[in-house]
Amino acid sequence: MIDVSDLVVSYGAATALDHVALSVARGEMVALLGPNGAGKSTLANTLAGLLTPASGTVRIGGRLALIPEGRQVFPDLSVADNLALGGWRSGLRDPSSVYRLLPQLAELSHRRAGVLSGGEQQMVAFGQALMSRPDVLVVDELSLGLAPLLTAKLAGHLVELNRTLGLTVLLIEQNARLAFDLCERAYVLESARVVAEGACAELADDPRVAGAYLGGAIT
Repeated sequence: MIDVSDLVVSYGAATALDHVALSVARGEMVALLGPNGAGKSTLANTLAGLLTPASGTVRIGGRLALIPEGRQVFPDLSVADNLALGGWRSGLRDPSSVYRLLPQLAELSHRRAGVLSGGEQQMVAFGQALMSRPDVLVVDELSLGLAPLLTAKLAGHLVELNRTLGLTVLLIEQNARLAFDLCERAYVLESARVVAEGACAELADDPRVAGAYLGGAIT
């Protein structure tokens, strides 16, 4: 569902992604780990078509939705209106299917998104993405700025969406333990390159991965 080969993305003279390759099969949940500045969000935005590669290929096997870093909801609009905007591409305007998956959003539907908690806003971002009826969901920093209990609740929703809808998920995270708990495979980005990949169970025991996640170099 995601097939990236030899991908190069640049900002002027700076290379943000340097010959990156990764793949995610249908129905998989795969993690992408790495420190700040590694290129994780650049990859997410490239997959979503927001950035144009300098070279390489990106193939998406279906409709992709991105939950961006920092949530980026429309603060002055109601939750219901935020969801409606999420469905502009799919033509879906009725949020009832999203309310069934995320019932808390139904309770918040008339509230302005800007007054919600961080966890509630992240749930709105989930709902916006689901309104586009995606086949592939890219989640950029699920746990960013959230308390552990809220993170666990949202992670549970993500797993349920994967299991019940067969949604393919690329989870971009700095919280390696969370990513390893949710996913079977992972890639590690450092300094614009994929420096490690494999089964999460194996990577979790690799001291080089812990060093990379904390900002150290993999040697």
